[in-house]
Amino acid sequence: MARNVMKERRNDLYKAILELKDLQECMDFFEDICALTELQSMEQRFEVAHMLNDNKVYTEIMEKTNASTATISRVNRMLHSGTGCLVSVLDRMKEKGNI
Repeated sequence: MARNVMKERRNDLYKAILELKDLQECMDFFEDICALTELQSMEQRFEVAHMLNDNKVYTEIMEKTNASTATISRVNRMLHSGTGCLVSVLDRMKEKGNI
């Protein structure tokens, strides 16, 4: 598939996400567009990221989330080598008392 078509498709998805009005609509949107296993994986990775950001150890994260060490390592690598956006969002949520 042409690169610009893929980029346009990607942009359209994220524009749609930005149109969501509230938490319930966001949950409904993702339930409609994702398979249950995809949602569960994203939710698990987010919880792992939150716990890593709070300096929890792998064993505690594994016990609470049932995530594998490979998943925890992957999320940890992303937290340290990714764009930094997830850390910013987690910090913002923490400041607002949302997590």
